[in-house]
Amino acid sequence: MKIGIVCYPTFGGSGVVATELGKALADRGHQVHFVTYNQPARLDLFSENLFYHEVSVSNYPLFDFPPYELALASRLVDVVRFEKLDLLHVHYAIPHASAAFMAKQILMTYGIYIPVVTTLHGTDITLVGKDRTFKPVVTFSINKSDGVTAVSEHLRNDTFDFFEIENDIRVIPNFIDLNRFNLKPKDHFKKAIAPNGEKIIIHTSNFRKVKRTADVIRIFAKIVEKIPAKLLMVGDGVERSQCEQLARDLNVCDEVRFLGKQDAIEEILSVSDLFLMPSESESFGLAALEAMACKVPVISSNAGGLPELNADGETGFLKNVGDVNGMAEKAIYILEDDERLKTFKENALARAKKFDLANILPVYENYYLEVLEKLKEKA
Repeated sequence: MKIGIVCYPTFGGSGVVATELGKALADRGHQVHFVTYNQPARLDLFSENLFYHEVSVSNYPLFDFPPYELALASRLVDVVRFEKLDLLHVHYAIPHASAAFMAKQILMTYGIYIPVVTTLHGTDITLVGKDRTFKPVVTFSINKSDGVTAVSEHLRNDTFDFFEIENDIRVIPNFIDLNRFNLKPKDHFKKAIAPNGEKIIIHTSNFRKVKRTADVIRIFAKIVEKIPAKLLMVGDGVERSQCEQLARDLNVCDEVRFLGKQDAIEEILSVSDLFLMPSESESFGLAALEAMACKVPVISSNAGGLPELNADGETGFLKNVGDVNGMAEKAIYILEDDERLKTFKENALARAKKFDLANILPVYENYYLEVLEKLKEKA
């Protein structure tokens, strides 16, 4: 197949999933064309089956805001026509699904019908989509897609609750590439961070308010009262300065390291003993899955799709959003006994294997074929 993929080219979950999916499809022999305003962060390899098409946005002074949706629709028309694509897969509802619909309508004037699959990732539904400014567009775009997927049952249910959806929504969970995300021998790195054998706790995110990164610092402060530990804060965002100040206020700044954005996150996860994810909302929890693949158990909130990933009492524990004391208590429970920690680590890996890319990729391929078959039937 010749597949066009539209995504945000950032380190965020939707962009990562879209890029990794495209790379895997290319490895399977499909021709994959990425269409976005920058080269995706994870599109870091050369392949004869991978192509990137940049969307250029006009800076015409009449526009107060660059008309990205129109530029994207025009670029999609161009790429579909001249690369003879079979299908478009757009990740994140706004503005990708609406731009794809516009492109599809324009292409019909050329006698070309291109099916569009829309994947919903989370905040496009639970945050942006609920804004009444965008709600009609999100509803229309989902209903006019030829196929719709969501990354968790919780997100699927939320979509039906928030919008008047007439289309079917197929749940295809996020995935992990176990060839990349696995426990790596990094003992020298671990000794550099924790020279006295301290337990290493990690959090990775974009440091937005919804991630409750301040709770991570508060949980850690309670952990170190009982267990010698170090905390690695990976990522960056608007909440970082608040977390740095809170670490000072709670007298744990010497035990906390802010590492900023990191590409080789699997190497940092490989030296970690526990992952903290106290988020207010998570449609799936891709960062937690990456940790589990590296044999790192997870303490998380029970928000969104996290209960579908983190098995309470097996791969870690689930607590209510904001329950700092409860999360700290369960973290200490896992870390205080090495044999118990080892069991949780093994369970985390076993759970992650169920989300291996090798298992999820054929599900996407079959769904594409299903959508294309329906197109043939309509014709």
